[in-house]
Amino acid sequence: MMSASQETNVNQETKIGRDKPVAKETDTEEAGNGQTEFGETDLKEFDVKEELHKLPNKPGVYIMHDADDAILYVGKAKNLHNRVRSYFKDNIGRGPQIDKMVSLIARFEYIVTDSELEALVLENNLIKEYSPKYNTLLKDDKTYPYIKVTLGEDYPRVFSVRQMKKDKAKYFGPFTNGGVKESIDLINKLYQLRTCNRKLPRDCGKERPCLNHHIGQCCAPCQGNVPKEEYAQRINQAIDFLNGKQQPIIKELKEKMQQASERMDFEEAIKCRDLIESVKKVSETQKMSDNVGEDKDIIALAIDGNETVVQVFFLRNGKLIGREHFYMMQVEEPTADNILTSFVKQFYAGTPFIPREIMLQEAIGDMELVERWLTDKKGARVHLRVPLKGAKERLVDLAARNAQLVLSQDRERIKREEGRTIGAVKEIEEILGIRPLTRMEAFDISNTSGFANVGSMVVYEKGKPKRSDYRKFRMKTVAGPDDYACMQEVLTRRFRHGLDEREEMRLDENSVGEAFGSFTKFPDLLLMDGGRGQVNIALQVLKELGISIPVCGMVKDDNHRTRGLYFNNVELPIDTHSEGFKLITRIQDEAHRFAITYHRSLRSKAQVHSVLDEIPGVGPSRRKALMKYFKSIEELRAADAATIAEVPGITASVAEEIQRFFAKRLDTKGGEEGQN
Repeated sequence: MMSASQETNVNQETKIGRDKPVAKETDTEEAGNGQTEFGETDLKEFDVKEELHKLPNKPGVYIMHDADDAILYVGKAKNLHNRVRSYFKDNIGRGPQIDKMVSLIARFEYIVTDSELEALVLENNLIKEYSPKYNTLLKDDKTYPYIKVTLGEDYPRVFSVRQMKKDKAKYFGPFTNGGVKESIDLINKLYQLRTCNRKLPRDCGKERPCLNHHIGQCCAPCQGNVPKEEYAQRINQAIDFLNGKQQPIIKELKEKMQQASERMDFEEAIKCRDLIESVKKVSETQKMSDNVGEDKDIIALAIDGNETVVQVFFLRNGKLIGREHFYMMQVEEPTADNILTSFVKQFYAGTPFIPREIMLQEAIGDMELVERWLTDKKGARVHLRVPLKGAKERLVDLAARNAQLVLSQDRERIKREEGRTIGAVKEIEEILGIRPLTRMEAFDISNTSGFANVGSMVVYEKGKPKRSDYRKFRMKTVAGPDDYACMQEVLTRRFRHGLDEREEMRLDENSVGEAFGSFTKFPDLLLMDGGRGQVNIALQVLKELGISIPVCGMVKDDNHRTRGLYFNNVELPIDTHSEGFKLITRIQDEAHRFAITYHRSLRSKAQVHSVLDEIPGVGPSRRKALMKYFKSIEELRAADAATIAEVPGITASVAEEIQRFFAKRLDTKGGEEGQN
C-alpha cells in the first residue's frame, strides 16, 4: 500500500529531439521500493514498429510526442506493452480526435513503475506539469478557504487559511460561498477571542491591549487576566458553533436582550438583536443536511458537444456548505465515464481535503484503483459510490441539473464575451485588412514637464488583456518633455530586447511560442496612442531594426477622443458604436492608465525620499516608518512633535528635529515648500 507521506524522485531526464529536458525532476509518491525504468530513444533514430516490440509487460506511464517533441498525451497503463500497442492498431470508433493524435505521434517514451497505483500518481503529476493537448484537462485551479482553530496554542485563535496542514489545529470547510470572513468576525464578537499574533502567555502584559478590547470584542488574554480554563471554554463554544450548534447562543442572546430591555439598556438590547440576526444569517448558508452528519462530495456533470461542466456539492458534517462548478477540456469521446474519471483524479490530486464518501453520477473507470489512491492520500477509508435511489440519488440529480444550468447560462455569457473580444478583433481585421490579429501591443508615455519620463507597454491577445506581458520603461536617454524621443527609446528597447532573446535562443519567426516571454514574441499589430507623428516614429524604429510589423495610430478629435485609425498614410473611419471601436478605446485607456500609475509612483517616491533624506537623524528605517505612518508629506509637515513621536522608532528628539526641519523650509521658501 502506498503512503501519501512518502515520495521518491524520478532523477533521470527524459530527452527530446533538441536535447531539451521534458522532465527535470518528477515527484511521484512511493509504492513498493519506488524504482522506475525509462524507455527512450532519440527522435532521429526512432522507429515506432521496432520500439513497440520493446515495450515491457509492466505497469507504467507512457508519453506521446509529436515531430517537434511537444507532448501530445500522457496516459497510464496496467500493461504498457498492450496499452501502447493498441494506439497503432486499426481501431474504428475511437473518435476522430484520437485518430488525429495518433497520426501526429513521432515517438513515445515510457516510465515503468512498481504498480498501477504508482502509475496513476505519476500520470497525474505529468498531466498537471505539462497540460498535454490531447488529455482531458481540468481548466480551473481553485483553492478554497478553511476556518482554522489553533488548538496547539495556550490561547487559540480562529482565522481563515487556504491549506490544511498536519498540525494540532482543527479545520472547518472548505467554504465556497464567500461567507468565511463574516463567520470569523461573528465568532470573535460572540466569544471575544483574540486576533493578534502575540506569543501567549510569554508576552502577557508587555504591551497594552489592542482596540478590539476597548470596543468589547476581545477579552484581552494578553493582559493575563483571563485564565486558560475560561478561555478554553470560549474556544469550545466557538467549535460547537462551527459544528452547526447555533441554537444555544441564540437562546443566550435572546435572554440577554430581554434582560437589557427590562432595565431599559436599549443600546445593549439592540446589540444583542443584531448579533442574533448575524447568527441566523450565518446558519442559513447551511440549508441542506442529511441524518448521518458525515463529510461527502456530490459530483455530477452536463455535456453538450465538446463543452462540459462538472458540478460539485460540498457536504460537511451533513450540511451543504457550498458548491462549485468546473469546466473540462476534452478531446476523447465526451462520455461521462471518461470525463468523471479525469476530473476525480485531477481534482483530488490538488485539493487538501478528501471526504470519506464521494457520490458520483455514474461509475468511473478504475473505480477500485482510484478508491485505493484516495484512501492512501487521506489516511482513512474513502468510498466512491453511485447512488441509485433515495435522498442521495436526488442530491446527485440536483447537482446534474445545476451543471446543466451553468452550461446553458454560460453559453450566453461566452457568446457576449466573444462579441467583445474575438468579434471586436474581427472588426478591426476588416477595417485594416490584416489577418490574423492574435496579439496587439499598445504604448504610451507619461511625464510631468519632463520629470520622471516613463513609458508603458500593454498587450492584448484575442481581444483580452494579457497582464503578465505588460512592461514599463523608465527613460535612460531622454531628458525633458519630448514624447517622440521617449517613444523612440521605448520601442527600440522593446524590440531590440526581443531580437537579442531570439538570437540567444536561435529562434526564427515560426518557432516563437508562448513559452518564450513577452519580449521574444512580436505583435501582429502595433497601436500607437497618437496619429501620424507617433506612427512614423514606430515605423522608423522597426525599419532600423529590420522588423516588419503593421503600425496603426489612434487619431483624436479636439476633445481628445478617438475618431479614427491612421494606417498606411490614410485616416480610416470607424463606427464609434461598434465593438471594434470599444476594444481600441479599452486598449488606449489601459496603456494610459498603466503609464500614469507608474509615473505617479515614481514621482511620489522621489518627492518623499528627497525631502526625508535631508533630515538629520532620519535614515532608511525611520524614513520607511514615517512613510508608512503618514499618508503624505503635507500630513507629516502639519503634525506636531508629539504626534510624530508616536511613529515606531522615532524618538522625541528626532521628532523635534523633523518639526524644526519643516518649519525652517517654510521660512526659507517664503511660506511655501519647494519641490525637489
